This record gives sequence, structure tokens and C-alpha cells, in this order.
Amino acid sequence: MTRTTAAAYRFHNNHPGEDDFYREVIAAFSKQPRCIPPKYFYDDAGSQLFEAICRQPEYYLTRTETKLLADYADEIASLTGSGCYLIEPGSGNCGKVRHLLDSMQPAAYVPMDISCDHLQQSAHCIASDYPWLHVQAVCTDITSATELPFIPGGVQRVVFYPGSSIGNFEPRDALAYLRELGQLAGADGGLLIGVDLQKNTAVLDAAYNDARGVTADFNLNLLRRINRELDGDIPVNAFRHHAFYNETESRIEMHLVSECELLVHVNGHRFRFEAGESIHTENSYKYSVSSFRDLAERAGFRSEAVWTDAAELFSLHLLRAIDSGRVQ
Repeated sequence: MTRTTAAAYRFHNNHPGEDDFYREVIAAFSKQPRCIPPKYFYDDAGSQLFEAICRQPEYYLTRTETKLLADYADEIASLTGSGCYLIEPGSGNCGKVRHLLDSMQPAAYVPMDISCDHLQQSAHCIASDYPWLHVQAVCTDITSATELPFIPGGVQRVVFYPGSSIGNFEPRDALAYLRELGQLAGADGGLLIGVDLQKNTAVLDAAYNDARGVTADFNLNLLRRINRELDGDIPVNAFRHHAFYNETESRIEMHLVSECELLVHVNGHRFRFEAGESIHTENSYKYSVSSFRDLAERAGFRSEAVWTDAAELFSLHLLRAIDSGRVQ
């Protein structure tokens, strides 16, 4: 039975600040090839653009994962149990977790995101719509080790990491981050994670090159953010979005490609771009069910259940942390 008692809402601001963004942009522009971590896509404008990407007809990932969550929420809840602390790194608009809350009945929900304003708005909506739920929102860089001292000892934890965001990590880094998620889940804790699957190249290319150009705008917004926050003078219209599936690496690559020779400035630093030179902004690795299960086992998890759609576009894995400290 759904609880109706009003619960508490708290916001914890552990945002890394502008200095980290500045250091990483300068470092990225100073080396070859140029590459910027995708976490910097997500200022407020970038977060809103990503939500728009998720609504594009070519972008199968969100609707497929959402249907899996809706269809299997009760089965997931039967395996995780009720009364846990449900932790969501990279929570975005907190939309997907809504398919789980009524079935799982967690004691508390902990959304975590790097975009503070976006997180506060989304977390407030959850607290308003689920008055029985204790919400503890944490603004932080989820790729850095995060302590959650407000979670009582001995409480069961379930980490929810949807969206196939694990695909944004290089394989070695994905293994390390899964271990961090294992530490976050704690001994015998759960990890419910969405993983995009290998599929026809045309489907993948279309998903990252939508007809309306929303993904292109999302990619280019990174340059606008640099100009706005780091006193840059980058001519955004001199770059184009380029995304393609790299079959050898089993990953989508996203780049910003200079259309001409450029000299740009970022907070007084000068950088030259040749025509055709790119900034590598994101990878999105695609897995098979078995290859991801193997990766999870190396990170100290055992597989409890896997759900896929009929077309095998996407997968949900429920994992149990059996040895989150193991290193291979």
C-alpha cells in the first residue's frame, strides 16, 4: 500500500565549480587529439537539450528503456525489496525513476547530478509528487568518488544508473566506474543499470544524427558554454557536429569539427585549429549482454536478472555487489 505521510526534502551542494571546467578545457585544447569529457555537456541549457534529444523519433534508447522499466517494475521490486535507499547518479530530470518508485517503495531517493538548478527543479517535483518519499538531492560530479554520510549504516542501497551512460566511459574506465558504483551500493547492494546493445549501424547513426539537429545543437552547446563561462571567443558556427559508429571499437563517436583554420581564445589562452580538425566530445560504447555481464563480474558484481526488448535494442541489468573492492 502506498504511504501518504509527507517526508523530508534536502539539497546538498557539492558542485565542483568553474575551476575544474576551466582546467579541463585548457588541458583538452592544449593536446592532440583534442578531447573534452562529456560531463561538461550538462549545464542547464545542455540538460534541456538532452531531454529534447530523448524525445526525437530516431533516439530509440530512452523510449525502449522506459518501456522496460514500466513493464518490469514489479519484477524488479520483487528482487530488490522495499525500504532501500535508491541512489541515482546522473539523475537528469528524474523521469525514469518514476516507473520504479511505486513498485519499489524505497525509504529514500537520492538523485545526483552535476547541473544544480536542473537537479533542484527535478528533485522538487519528485518530492511534491511522492509526499511519502524522503528525497536527498546531491549536486556533484558523479565521476568523482562521492560520500553520502546521511545514509544510515546497515540500510540496503540500490544504485539506479539508466540511460546507458556507462557507454560514455572507455572500457578500462567503465570497469573502474562500475567498481565505484559497487562501493556506492555497499556490501550486497544492488545496481540496476541500463546498457545499450550492439545493433545495425544505420540505426545507431540515425540516433545520433537526428533530422531536427537537436543532437548537433547539444554538441555545439559545449562551445557556447566555453564562450559564456570561460571568456571564450570561439565562433560556434565555424564548427559542425559529426557523429558516426566506429565498428572496430563498437562505439559511437561524437566530434566537433572545425570547418576552417581558426585562432581562438579561452580566458587569454590562444589555440589554433586547422580546417577539419576535431574536438572529440563523446564516446558511446555498445555492448552485448554477455560482454557487459563479463565486465560487471570483473568489477565485483554477480548478475541477478537481465531484461531486453523484443528487438534486443537495449538491456536492463540487475546486479548484486559481491566484492566491490576487488581489482583485476
